[in-house]
Amino acid sequence: MKWAIFGVVVVVLLVLDLGVFHRKSSEIKLRDALLWSGVWIGFALAFNLVVYFTMGEKMGINFLAGYLIERSLSIDNLFVFWVIFSYFHIPTQHQNRVLFWGIVGALIIRALFILAGIALVHRFEAIIYLFGAFLIFTGIKMAFRGESKPHPEKNPIILIVRKLVPVTTDDQTGAFFIKRNEKLYATPLFIVLITIAVTDVIFALDSVPAILAITLDPFVVYSSNVFAVLGMRALYFALASLVPLFRYLEYGLAVVLTFVGVKMALSKLIDIPVGIALSVIVVVIGASIGASILFPPKESVDSHH
Repeated sequence: MKWAIFGVVVVVLLVLDLGVFHRKSSEIKLRDALLWSGVWIGFALAFNLVVYFTMGEKMGINFLAGYLIERSLSIDNLFVFWVIFSYFHIPTQHQNRVLFWGIVGALIIRALFILAGIALVHRFEAIIYLFGAFLIFTGIKMAFRGESKPHPEKNPIILIVRKLVPVTTDDQTGAFFIKRNEKLYATPLFIVLITIAVTDVIFALDSVPAILAITLDPFVVYSSNVFAVLGMRALYFALASLVPLFRYLEYGLAVVLTFVGVKMALSKLIDIPVGIALSVIVVVIGASIGASILFPPKESVDSHH
């Protein structure tokens, strides 16, 4: 029953978001983006209360911890989206539509990853140590990857799509496909959609094991993922131009991933309460964002003089 109600809630929110409030493709202003980001956070916290009062305090805390992990990781992901849109010169008014369908794809991808992850943990208990080690490795790698940037042009999926479907480079209609001289062409917008979908698969490899370190309850895992993903579009437009300034966030995320990896790897020896884990996540992410604001990159400081 709870799955059915949750499914209806998500569908209603998606329909209202794109079909009513953002029906027309237009540039989303900072004020509107901040407002909608707050609305999505409000929806998530309201649902968190529902989980708390219907499933108990522990599940309520698990949901909040999972949501914060996914939400924090999504901020880092936004920088990759920003690079992709910039590389393909996608106008701001069309980015909105791509992100919507990217989110729909992400909801499906996350569901598959979560079901597979939980099934593997239940069937092969030792895999929990592998997940833990993977998160620790990812956290350490993230901490030392420096200023490396993604290169969309080297993405093998993009190269495959370009070979399978002719791609036009001069379309500004906002469509994914157009017909010219009785021939079907993919537009740069479709290439970007595929790139973002593939990118989310890569992100899911990090984020799903991270939340499985908090809880294995499929409803809490998926619902917290869904609410974090639903808010990504508004968060993107609110923070797109500011993401490069959060230079210490990556280190905070590295610490969080390493911490939850250790928590998962040692789960059979040491039971770290979710309340403590939640506190660590909040403090580390808050400190990294605070440090980014207090100590901005030198070039951004100089640009204001």
